[in-house]
Amino acid sequence: MELAHSLLLNEEALAQITEAKRPVFVFEWLRFLDKVLVATDVKEKQKKLVEQLTGLISSSPGPPTRKLLAKNLAALYSIGDTFTVFQTLDKCNDIIKSKDDTAAYLPTKLAAVACVGAFYEKMGRMLGSSFPETVNNLLKSLKSAESQGRSEILLSLQKVLNGLGGAAASCHRDIYKNARSLLTDRSMAVRCAVAKCLLELQNEAVFMWTAELENVATLCFKALENSNYGVRVAVSKLLGTVMATALIPKQATVMRQNVKRATLEEVLELMATGFLRGGSGFLKSGGEMLKVGGSVNREVRVGVTQAYVVFVTTLGGQWLERNFATFLSHVLDLVSHPRATQTHVEAVYSRRCVSFILRATVGSLLGEKAQIAAAKDICQAIGKQMKAVEAVVNDTNSENKSGAADVAASQHVMVCALQELGSLVQSLNATASPLIQEPSIGLLETVTSVLLHPSMAARLAAAWCLRCVAVALPFQLTPFLDRCAERLNNLKTSPEAVSGYSFAMAALLGGVHQCPLGIPHAKGKMVVSIAEDLLRTAAQNSRLSLQRTQAGWLLLGALMTLGPSVVRYHLPKMLLLWRNVFPRSLKELEAEKARGDSFTWQVTLEGRAGALCAMRSFVAHCPELLTEDVIRKLMTPIECAMTMMSIPSVIKAHGAHLKASAAMVRLRLYDILALLPPKTYEGSFNALLRELVAEFTLTDNSANTTTSLLRSLCHYDDSVLLGSWLQETDHKSIEDQYILRYSCGVFGALEHDPSSIYLRIPAGEAVPGPLPLGVSVIDASVALFGVVFPHVSYKHRLQMLDHFAECVKQAKGVRQQAVQLNIFTAVLSALKGLAENKSSLGPEEVRKSALTLVMGALDNPNPILRCAAGEALGRMAQVVGEASFIARMAQYSFDKLKSARDVVSRTGHSLALGCLHRYVGGIGSGQHLKTSVSILLALAQDGTSPEVQTWSLHSLALIVDSSGPMYRGYVEPTLSLVLTLLLTVPPSHTEVHQCLGRCLGAIITTVGPELQGNGATISTIRSSCLVGCAITQDHSDSLVQAAAISCLQQLHMFAPRHVNLSSLVPSLCVHLCSSHLLLRRAAVACLRQLAQREAAEVCEYAMNTHSRHQGINITETGLEGVLFGMLDRETDRKLCSDIHDTLGHMLSSLAVENLSHWLMLCKDVLAASSDMSTATPLGGGKDEESEKKDEMDDDTMFTTLGEEDKSKPSVAPRWATRVFAADCLCRVIMLCENANKAHFDLALARSARLKNPKNDFLVLHLSDLIRMAFMAATDHSNQLRMAGLQALEDIIKKFATVPEPEFPGHVILEQYQANVGAALRPAFSQDTPSDITAKACQVCSAWIGSGVVSDLNDLRRVHNLLVSSLDKVQAGKGSSSQLYRESATTMEKLAVLKAWAEVNTDHYVFKRLKKFCSIIAASNLTGCSTSDLITLVQPELPALSRLWLAALKDYALLTLPAEFATQLPPDGGAFYTPETIDTARLHYRNSWAPILHAVALWLNSTGFNASESTEETAAAMPNSQKHATSIMLNQTPGTPPTTKPLPEINKDRMHLILGVSIQFLCSPRPEEPVEHVTSCLQALHTLLDSPCARIHIAEDQLLGVELLSVLHRLLLTWDPPSVQLLVTGVVQQIVRAAQDYLQEKRNTLNEDDIEEKENPLALGEGGESGGLVPGKSLVFAAMELLMFILVRHMPHLSSKVSDSPSHIAAKSHLSEESARLVAATVTILSDLPSLCSPAGCMTILPTILFLITRVLKETAVKSADNQVPPPVSAALQGIKTIVTLPTVKTDATQKQWTGLIRSTLASILEYSQPVFVDKTHMPVLDEVSILTAIALFLWSASTEIIGVQCLQNGCMNRFKSALNSCDPWVQAKCYQLLLSVFQHTNRALSTPYIHSLAPIMVEKLKAVERSRPNNNLELLAVQEGIKVLETLVALGEEQNRVQLLALLVPTLISYLLNENAFASASTASKELHEFALQNLMHIGPLYPHAFKTVMGAAPELKTRLETAVRASQASKAKAAARQPPPTVHSTPTIKLKTSFF
Repeated sequence: MELAHSLLLNEEALAQITEAKRPVFVFEWLRFLDKVLVATDVKEKQKKLVEQLTGLISSSPGPPTRKLLAKNLAALYSIGDTFTVFQTLDKCNDIIKSKDDTAAYLPTKLAAVACVGAFYEKMGRMLGSSFPETVNNLLKSLKSAESQGRSEILLSLQKVLNGLGGAAASCHRDIYKNARSLLTDRSMAVRCAVAKCLLELQNEAVFMWTAELENVATLCFKALENSNYGVRVAVSKLLGTVMATALIPKQATVMRQNVKRATLEEVLELMATGFLRGGSGFLKSGGEMLKVGGSVNREVRVGVTQAYVVFVTTLGGQWLERNFATFLSHVLDLVSHPRATQTHVEAVYSRRCVSFILRATVGSLLGEKAQIAAAKDICQAIGKQMKAVEAVVNDTNSENKSGAADVAASQHVMVCALQELGSLVQSLNATASPLIQEPSIGLLETVTSVLLHPSMAARLAAAWCLRCVAVALPFQLTPFLDRCAERLNNLKTSPEAVSGYSFAMAALLGGVHQCPLGIPHAKGKMVVSIAEDLLRTAAQNSRLSLQRTQAGWLLLGALMTLGPSVVRYHLPKMLLLWRNVFPRSLKELEAEKARGDSFTWQVTLEGRAGALCAMRSFVAHCPELLTEDVIRKLMTPIECAMTMMSIPSVIKAHGAHLKASAAMVRLRLYDILALLPPKTYEGSFNALLRELVAEFTLTDNSANTTTSLLRSLCHYDDSVLLGSWLQETDHKSIEDQYILRYSCGVFGALEHDPSSIYLRIPAGEAVPGPLPLGVSVIDASVALFGVVFPHVSYKHRLQMLDHFAECVKQAKGVRQQAVQLNIFTAVLSALKGLAENKSSLGPEEVRKSALTLVMGALDNPNPILRCAAGEALGRMAQVVGEASFIARMAQYSFDKLKSARDVVSRTGHSLALGCLHRYVGGIGSGQHLKTSVSILLALAQDGTSPEVQTWSLHSLALIVDSSGPMYRGYVEPTLSLVLTLLLTVPPSHTEVHQCLGRCLGAIITTVGPELQGNGATISTIRSSCLVGCAITQDHSDSLVQAAAISCLQQLHMFAPRHVNLSSLVPSLCVHLCSSHLLLRRAAVACLRQLAQREAAEVCEYAMNTHSRHQGINITETGLEGVLFGMLDRETDRKLCSDIHDTLGHMLSSLAVENLSHWLMLCKDVLAASSDMSTATPLGGGKDEESEKKDEMDDDTMFTTLGEEDKSKPSVAPRWATRVFAADCLCRVIMLCENANKAHFDLALARSARLKNPKNDFLVLHLSDLIRMAFMAATDHSNQLRMAGLQALEDIIKKFATVPEPEFPGHVILEQYQANVGAALRPAFSQDTPSDITAKACQVCSAWIGSGVVSDLNDLRRVHNLLVSSLDKVQAGKGSSSQLYRESATTMEKLAVLKAWAEVNTDHYVFKRLKKFCSIIAASNLTGCSTSDLITLVQPELPALSRLWLAALKDYALLTLPAEFATQLPPDGGAFYTPETIDTARLHYRNSWAPILHAVALWLNSTGFNASESTEETAAAMPNSQKHATSIMLNQTPGTPPTTKPLPEINKDRMHLILGVSIQFLCSPRPEEPVEHVTSCLQALHTLLDSPCARIHIAEDQLLGVELLSVLHRLLLTWDPPSVQLLVTGVVQQIVRAAQDYLQEKRNTLNEDDIEEKENPLALGEGGESGGLVPGKSLVFAAMELLMFILVRHMPHLSSKVSDSPSHIAAKSHLSEESARLVAATVTILSDLPSLCSPAGCMTILPTILFLITRVLKETAVKSADNQVPPPVSAALQGIKTIVTLPTVKTDATQKQWTGLIRSTLASILEYSQPVFVDKTHMPVLDEVSILTAIALFLWSASTEIIGVQCLQNGCMNRFKSALNSCDPWVQAKCYQLLLSVFQHTNRALSTPYIHSLAPIMVEKLKAVERSRPNNNLELLAVQEGIKVLETLVALGEEQNRVQLLALLVPTLISYLLNENAFASASTASKELHEFALQNLMHIGPLYPHAFKTVMGAAPELKTRLETAVRASQASKAKAAARQPPPTVHSTPTIKLKTSFF
């Protein structure tokens, strides 16, 4: 392939390759040429190139090749010289004229035609002179050409017209005349080509839309007859565009010719003739019209429907806005015309068409404001119709025949208008509120008036419309229900009212599930009572019996949709009602059959059908209530219904009109049985199956009704064979019938089954459309057959299968088709059931019978039957699953295919092979793979029958897909076949091309990741795939293009480097505006995948898309802007979700770099909220323009219209898009948070911006962020308000602490107070839904708690909102008029309490901050002084604390396990009602944690002293809540309140809080926010701060143990260090509480029982024996938990861990958080012994001491700045605590204790042994800490250690090595510690140390004279040493003092400097001099006698001293200002962190 990449065709290479590969080589070269021509200079090579290219014309190129060839030739001439262009043209014309008509010459002719078209398109008027000849030439050959030629010539003519524009005027008429006749050509491809050609022509040919307008219309109508989808799209485009042009011409030339323009009425009239009369010509007189019967061909009606849409779309949204009223009345007239509604089926179809016109125009062309205006117009139209109807109904004179017809026609108008109104309101959602609130419109009155319409269809449509309004505006739901109930009661005597209002109520109840806030629970009771009343009174009045019965059961069915929480309460009553409808026994049933007349039977049957329908609704919506018992009770009536399934005797006796009612009963019965487990009715299988089989084999049914399920049971992938992909087009709602052509051929409508008004709508449908009763019954029987079949015995299966074969044989003609379709659907349904149940088909004879049935249908002429047979065969293979059976089936098809020549059996059997592979998979069918592939490859080459090619290629694709890697060996031959076919099959066979695309995709998937390779074979495969993709991409059919896109998407997944994004992305962007849904879907899906990896490239390439003519217009907003725009137009769910994902991927990879761009995008979208006026693109200016029409220049008037509509976005962003934009905003904030600190720091951002202006940071856009959040939060749409509040909360949380650099002490958010307040205020208004108020409370608490606002008055704004909502909470239950479910109120109240709780918690946190930080730091941090917040919270606290406690009580009750359900109070809690308990739980779960924390804070500060006096409680609450309160206080209502004593109350409160905490901490679900865990732990910590709580927890030791073990469990599952720190805090509180309690007890013992034997010290855990019981011992529990933390952070503490092979010895440095944790743990550990008795201490001390010493060893690591790490100081403090324990030293334990202390010291000594290792790896041990520990032992435990020689030596050695250390810091510390040891009172301890260490010290200090100190540390060491010496002198006895001074004084004097040296000495040296001098001056007076002796002995010392003194006095005199020298007892400059002594 690489050889093909050259400018000139490489002819040698071409000659060398095989014949088969040449076309591919040539095509590849042309592709290359197409890319490079634009960029190359071709002057010198042009001649050769032209030769090569023209030579290719006559080499009979295939379709794609000729297209490229023509394109390249034209491009070559347009960039090179044009000398030879006429020669080439002549050459082409000669070829076209040629008389050679053979098939072989055809490709050459077509190539020439294509070239001519391309020349004119590219060069246009440059070739001007030659065009008449060319056109004549083309037209001449048009007459004799075959279909491929005809379409190619017409497309060329289109290009000629396009290129020449107005210049070709002379030929226009000829072309029109010739083309006109071909609009009704046999070949559909030709019709499409003509339509395209005429569409091009009408741009210039004025006559087409003036004089010829009617003829063009008639032609189009004729062309639509028997057309396919492609033709309908093309012709409707032509028709619509011509009509639009006739109304408003495009060009200015028209004005000069003074053409008579058509009026709107004329144009619409013309279109209407097509809709009503079809292509049968224009019948002028009315009389004649009535004679002509027969309905319009449906294809014509669909085509005209689409043309209407094209017409309006071409004229644009503004035109529609201005002319909507006219257009609406015209369209509604269509559907009221008798011609459109001759039969019921046709009427339903016409309604579909009209609804489609309205939805496609109003729904997508108008912005929200215009849609509201349109809704008003529709309302008026409905009102007008209704008035007319009422006039007829009230007209007593019944002769008025035409009036009755009018009423009948009006029902269809009503249905269309009401459905559109409903859809409009639903799509507007909450933005539609003006429609309801404006009384002048009277929407509700108008719609409810239709509920009294005489026709059921209209009543149902009105009910549906009400449901739509209620779903869009949930606050209307409850009032609607009440209004309907009231009217139902008032108008009980009117049959229409009973029916209409019950429809409305049922519809509203069915809509509740779409409203998250629901309806009040009492409404359920109301509905039940109304329904009961209707059923009870049904028999009283025969005029109303039927309606009342239907209405009653309909309401009960609708009630079931409210779900188990409501139905549970009414179930017993329902079961009773159901039982009473049916006879109790067979005897009763028989007796019943004998009595009654036709009317009572009808009512009875309707009643039973209704009851069964309500049952079905119950089973479907309340599966939780279906217990064994309930099912048993349900089976009684159901079994009775089964016995009376068929009642032919009754029908015979009372007339055939009962058939429908009987069928309805059967339908309901089948429906409910399909939902119940088959086991429950297995006894009735035989009778049931008989009935089912009779149903779908049409035994008692004379009509040939067919099921509608077959298509859904066939595999989705087979859509290409059935054309069911039409379901995936924008026209699916009207195109459905073509797919239905194979099946039932009827359309759904609400009146076919009223119960669907309350059921959930299947996804993707706008309005429910149940099928007519006849079809529904068969559908239900087929579905139920599939459920029952797997449970039936083999014998019965065989009988049924044989019976099926018999039925097919018996029937003839059309009936046979119908029976066969139904039977196949049933068999497929059964096989599917078997597969799902994993059961087998049965023994040999059953298989045989099934196989005969299926194989017979493989050669059926009906394609859908063949499809079904193939599918059934595959499913059978799957169910039987035996290789031999599969082999037999495959062999049968092989043989058939080898011999058969007819299309039908070849297609059927080739599909059979594909289906076999599909269901058995590659492994199961591997041995047949080779044969299957070879046969299918051969069939695919059968050029004579495109149908065979399609089916065989489709099967091939199935095989490739299912074989996976096993197919690898056949990839090359398959690929080469696919390429050959792509290059040769005519483009008009689109199905073949679609299947080729499928094959290509399957092959790419099979080769998979190998495609990245570089081997020769892989390269060839890859380039073949790319060529295949290129060909399919260029195809004219959108389905083929969609297949190409998905192939490229696969390729990009496996081999991204080889897919060229620079060409792919722009082509995808063009497809985004395609008129084909499938193509748009494919393009977006592909973009979504590309954006995941390469978002930046995608956006960049998208900007290069230049395709104005294709409707895409990428402006500066880029691809993102286009996608946002699409969200407003698209309704397809899948497409929208893909667009969301694509934008999401782009956002996450690009937004941070490109902030302003993305924020602008979001802002532009959200700006639509603030001004709804922008909904019309050109504002109001147009109206003035229309008045100026006369003065306007004609030219400008006509050019403006078309243009402006294109350049502006078609509509302002709709609410759903705005919600998405608000979500995007939150995502941008989140992305920035993870990106760079500067995004949230104004000073940083500004400085970075100065360095590089391109830098962009979020904080610089803060005002935009606030503005956007504000716009969203104050919108009409509730979803948008939620999103806006969420964004606001995010902004507050992220920016609260960002300081304002220009005003120190202030934060940046302060300036936005007003905006925040204004955004929150509307959310607290009376009519706001609870969920929004709840969200706003959260934002309030975030705002108050953020501390942004410091001024109390400013805070008040937001604070008042919370106060007002608190009043609402205190109002109690049931006070306000309720609109929503009770749990909505629960949610709101809890949100308010939670917000208050958070504010309260914040104020306490501030209080603490105040305590801890210096005042300045705190004021910066909080910005809001505590007193302010307290003044805000304080007044509300009494009420709040009560409400908080009540909420916690509720929560505690709600979290009880299910088995305690009986303990819950019967009337609910303070804030929930028992009915809504399940939803309420969720709200409690969200808000309990902050409330718990707040309660703990309140109790801690005051609460334990506050009793809840019941009087004030009662006074504060209204009556409704008094009752609840008394329950909360465990009183029975009505008894006088007994006030509990305070300790009791406190105990209850403690239990409540501890209970809630423990219950939660036991098992927090992983999805719980970590804030809940921290809140809960903080609450516990706070609580245990108060003495009351401490006593409580210490008294009951098990409580503490329980809490500790729960905390231990929590640690196992929650990792964050913050949680662990909080846990240690709580553990410490528990231990302290126990300590205090124990101390108290010991003290009291000491006082009381001094004489008693009891030893107070023996109190504590462990008692006399020292045993600790796990599970009961607090100490044990605490140790377990602490040990866990230690091992988590220092794994090598555990022998298990360190011994395991995975453990690595290297020790890691503890992080700061871990260090704090370890320190806290050690502190608690060291407190534990104080909780034990002496014996208990002995049990735990070994462990504790071991841990502490190990921690000391691990963490005492030398650091550069000599800081003591927290764990070390904790360990030292711990050692001190333990060594000085008072309780331990009893006689019993003395020995053990001594051993413990000794061994601990020994361990420490051992750890600190100097190690001589390579210093680089080991952290250096911190000697100071170890020495401190040793000193602690020496100092505190002297008695135990004295006289132990080895310990003494060890200690001395450590001190010696420290003294000799080279680190002055260690020396200094060592001196300090020695000082304490030397001073120890026990001389026995200190003497050996003095003897051993003093000499070394003296030596060290003497040596200083030679190396004076150079820095402060060294100086310090010397000073400390001297202090020790001085102490020794002081300790010495008088007689030894002279010797001691003789050591000290000379040393000090040696430190003095003489004057010369002093001047040049370093500061440290000078300070040493000063220090020595001071000390000498101090010692002299202390020991005068000894001092004199020493000085006398050494005169040289004396002189030195004197000199120094003199010098010093002199300098003092000089600098009198100098500070007096420090005294000797100056404190050491560095202290230990904690004083241990």
